Amino acid sequence: MTERPRLLFLFSDTGGGHRSAAEAILEALETEFPGRFSTRLVDVFKEYAPYPLDKAPQAYPEMVRIPQAWGLGYHLSDGPRRARALTRVFWPYVRKAVRRMMRANPADVIVSVHPLFTASIDRALGPNRPALITVVTDLVTAHALWYHRGVDLCLVPTEAARDRAIRLGLRPERVQTVGLPVAQRFCVPFGDRETLRGELGWPLDLPLVLVVGGGEGMGPLSETAQAIAQGGEGRLGVVVVCGRNERLRRRLEQVDWKVPAFIYGFERRIPEMMRATNLLVTKAGPGTIAEALNAGLPMVLYSRLPGQEDGNVGYVQGEGVGVWAPGPERAASAALRWLEDPQVLRQAAARCRAIARPRAARDIAEILAGFAEVRMANRRGRETSVLK
Repeated sequence: MTERPRLLFLFSDTGGGHRSAAEAILEALETEFPGRFSTRLVDVFKEYAPYPLDKAPQAYPEMVRIPQAWGLGYHLSDGPRRARALTRVFWPYVRKAVRRMMRANPADVIVSVHPLFTASIDRALGPNRPALITVVTDLVTAHALWYHRGVDLCLVPTEAARDRAIRLGLRPERVQTVGLPVAQRFCVPFGDRETLRGELGWPLDLPLVLVVGGGEGMGPLSETAQAIAQGGEGRLGVVVVCGRNERLRRRLEQVDWKVPAFIYGFERRIPEMMRATNLLVTKAGPGTIAEALNAGLPMVLYSRLPGQEDGNVGYVQGEGVGVWAPGPERAASAALRWLEDPQVLRQAAARCRAIARPRAARDIAEILAGFAEVRMANRRGRETSVLK
């Protein structure tokens, strides 16, 4: 069997966006270059990190439930000098695990979609190193740990993120703006809104508000959905996606809704739902924002995670695709105002489509393919020289 270039994708389930970005790129690689590459997806914390770092994916949902503490930790550790100091402190602790991971997963290209791995991996690589590429999954205010100077290329989602990378010391030619990679199902049309609503069993004659809180159903999701329903009685319907928060889903199913209400748990039909509704009400997660842009769906942001999601708020408002309205009552008021002005809503929807980057995952796949083939050719050349 002919040897194929090897790509290693490193992620962790500390937030849903890291895995989703990696899977979107893998999907695009197979679509654009079927069978040409050997790929592997590794959850670094779960599979290789020493205790207690191996518990980070389970601990993450609880940590972000105290946003003030999370934000304090983020800002205290942000900055190039502090980031380098952190990686130096942790290196003796993670060194054996990182080197074991590299031995177990030889690659021509290493793709990191998580900020905590890059510096340690760079330090563990030998002289005949594979390409090391980061794919930043925060839209604007990405932590300094994302921007390690030893990478061959840093792929970022927005020009604001690129500016930040350069300010933090990366060479401009090693930073490229490509957009945030999302699954292909978010990037292709599914048909008109009426057809989609018919398939979903939703009313055709009312504007519908989609309320989500990420895969874990985070933030004041229940209170926000009920405030929208209370203020919009007789004028709208609500669709609430609770993610993996089954307790929340069961509770909302018992609510005496005054409007048509559709309650879901974890859903694979989010792309269809986004195209079938008129307005999104959500926390300021980067993946959800990118998916909404691809769907042409304006948004109201009701909460954010301090630190990496701060910049998302300014980005959404500055681009004219949504508003920041923290808390249930303000979010409900903002949603009702937008629905009362269809012209403004149409303009915002058009603006979403204008700034969306539906080819992000495919563009990244093409970049990685080029690196992988060059690095494999170089590796074969070294192996041939040794044999001679």
